[in-house]
Amino acid sequence: MARTRFVYVVYIAAPVRTVWKALFDPKMTAQYWQHENVSDWKKGSRWEHRRTVGKGVVDLVGTVVECVPPRRLVISWASPSDAKKAAKHSRVTYEVERFRGVTRLTVTHDRLEPRSPMEEGITEGWPKVLSSLKSLLETRKALPMLW
Repeated sequence: MARTRFVYVVYIAAPVRTVWKALFDPKMTAQYWQHENVSDWKKGSRWEHRRTVGKGVVDLVGTVVECVPPRRLVISWASPSDAKKAAKHSRVTYEVERFRGVTRLTVTHDRLEPRSPMEEGITEGWPKVLSSLKSLLETRKALPMLW
């Protein structure tokens, strides 16, 4: 079956290391995503996307495929019910780089099943999450919950 991908690029007026930290620090992700991304971020480690409201609920899981701080992180991405079904995992690549005095963050979410609930969810979700991240880092205030 053919797979699809979604790419979103955002430019943030903040240093590379600040953007990097904001992607994975649970206290930061809680502010703009209402979830904590939890892992030790080492290759092969598990990561979880845990709700901050209704603590303990895990909405996404995966494995760290590659981690090169503060530039690149690749993770697998699946619903908890699909955690043991490798064919159901998609992949997210975060690339963080300096560009003309700001930081360019490119998020590529690929290996998506066409027209799946996951593809539909992330197509709407990534722009909201990354816009909220940008607002938080530039104004110190995340967007209100948009989902």
